[in-house]
Amino acid sequence: MTEVFIYDHVRTPRGRGKKDGALHEVPSVRLAAKTLEAIRDRNGLDTSRVDDIIMGCVDPVMDAGAVIPKAAAFEAGYSTRAPGMQISRFCASGLDAVNFAAGKVAAGSDDIVIAGGVESMSRVGMGMSGGSWYMDPSVNFPAYFMPQGVSADLIATKYGFTRDDVDAYAVESQKRAGKAWDAGYFKNSVIPVKDQNGLTILDRDEHMRPTTDMQSLASLNPSFQMPGEMGGFEAVGIQAHPEIERITYVHHAGNSSGIVDGAAAVLIGSKAGGEAMNLKPRARIRHFANIGSDPALMLTGPVDVTEKLLARSGMKISDIDLFELNEAFAAVVLRYMQAFEISHDKINVNGGAIAMGHPLGATGAMILGTVLDELERRDLNTALVTLCIGAGMGTATIIERV
Repeated sequence: MTEVFIYDHVRTPRGRGKKDGALHEVPSVRLAAKTLEAIRDRNGLDTSRVDDIIMGCVDPVMDAGAVIPKAAAFEAGYSTRAPGMQISRFCASGLDAVNFAAGKVAAGSDDIVIAGGVESMSRVGMGMSGGSWYMDPSVNFPAYFMPQGVSADLIATKYGFTRDDVDAYAVESQKRAGKAWDAGYFKNSVIPVKDQNGLTILDRDEHMRPTTDMQSLASLNPSFQMPGEMGGFEAVGIQAHPEIERITYVHHAGNSSGIVDGAAAVLIGSKAGGEAMNLKPRARIRHFANIGSDPALMLTGPVDVTEKLLARSGMKISDIDLFELNEAFAAVVLRYMQAFEISHDKINVNGGAIAMGHPLGATGAMILGTVLDELERRDLNTALVTLCIGAGMGTATIIERV
């Protein structure tokens, strides 16, 4: 199989996913186009030689519909020879776009692929594309369907994480993100979003609250107790896990991922493709995997897919220098650290989605870039990137610096 290299990556800042958020005025296609423009201009790409553009988008409707990466390529002024494809595996869509690209390059069908994702959650609300998982009893009964927050609280209850545990994790995420921004760790990867007049709309993640402390989080009521108790979803969780007598509700807006707008792009290619365009590889993609997991716990897929990935790659947890796990909810990361006995100083070292937000289709590509930058900064070698996924799935990728 052909070796697969990462040559570059960029992302936009993450804007608050509300109508008063800085990026609300920017359509999804324009966010995606900004990343395509930056990848092209930074690397002097001949876009007629781009074999594909693959982007994750969880809700590809309204202005995010109609094969958004191809539309973004038009807006970015790419050659018409560059095709596009959008995919969705819920929250892992951006990482799976990278993995799809890697698979095409490894198979020898493509030499240069741009992968990533986009989501404008202020313009296209979460769940706008609908689906039988939410709405069809023949599907959601066997899936033990419940809101993800109730699943997160089920995880916390089952594995013994208290309100103080999840809040303390959230406080640390905010501190790490604020410190990383202040230290300039994102400056080479985050591209400012500008308007038609060239004026900067946003150049820094907007969702962060680095002064968050335990006292301020303590004032927040649990967000998922009402749907759990009044909506009947707690009974669903207990039916799936009868060892649980009742769910303890610990998650709220302050220790869950933020709803934001954003886009990301990763430049993937073969050795021959990179040499043809004078590109210097930064890392290689060693292995990737997907898995289905417990649908009621729903968000424990990162544990299961990591076990699968390590087994298939012949690697051990001790072979991984850094981990990046999307902070969908604090208990997701705490369970992962617990399962593999990972020290907190090796995972999400620059904060995560609790602080900076989770633009669904883009997040996987964003955190891949974050951990690559950190490997270079620390002069380390290997990293594992993973995300939990709705309906009970997991995706993970191992990269290695060149």
